Amino acid sequence: MKTALTIAGSDSSGGAGIQADLKTMTLNGVFAMSAVTALTAQNTTGVTDIQEATPTFLAAELDAVFTDIFPDAVKIGMVSSAELIRVIAEKLRHYGARHIVVDPVMVATSGARLLREDAVDALKECLLPLAEVLTPNIPEAEILSGMTIRSAEDMTAAARAVSERYGCAVLCKGGHQLNDANDLLWKDGQAHWFMGRRIDNPNTHGTGCTLSSAIAANLAKGYDLTVSVEKAKTYLSGALAAQLNLGHGSGPMDHAFDIRPEYRQEA
Repeated sequence: MKTALTIAGSDSSGGAGIQADLKTMTLNGVFAMSAVTALTAQNTTGVTDIQEATPTFLAAELDAVFTDIFPDAVKIGMVSSAELIRVIAEKLRHYGARHIVVDPVMVATSGARLLREDAVDALKECLLPLAEVLTPNIPEAEILSGMTIRSAEDMTAAARAVSERYGCAVLCKGGHQLNDANDLLWKDGQAHWFMGRRIDNPNTHGTGCTLSSAIAANLAKGYDLTVSVEKAKTYLSGALAAQLNLGHGSGPMDHAFDIRPEYRQEA
């Protein structure tokens, strides 16, 4: 069985972060492992507290994984401090990690900035150049490119600029009232559009985590990047279309929508 590692924060309500990553990777056919960057007290209505891992402990987590069950792919989610970002980059270089997917979580869906400037600088300097692919949403692509994105043409220009700056592929995700479910992959000097279907479901907690984790799982299984993105988008659409409705806010998706029925029967 192929393996994948997620490096991200814990979501106590299970809809995003490490929990969404582990579910997604498992349902996409790889053995999932984790290195937790932070604990959060979180539910569908928001985050109420956070306890960040120390750099020493995160380093120990990464050593434990890489020296025993070497991951075939690595997904990196939100890392909230420059110190932790530098630890991750050092360990990935040291162990020669492959198929690195970075979801550069810098801006919440609400538009709120999630990272301090020093953490954003560390992300750009240390982590993005190691990635095979970045998966920014539109506000994050604007930060990384220094451009304003208002059209499909802008998405293409920004993705190209980010790709050329950091030497990796870029999946610029639609949404934020622009191109809705349509995503743009810039890879090897070429643009490839993935046209998605709009699913009327307000429960979208963890969509970015889920998409990037599914891409990593597919890369681990040996698919090329374009096919990995296409399969990941199909999986995400299925999880949204299952119309799970939990919690009082923007709820989670049904990551296990495709599991065999005999394992889902209630008493």
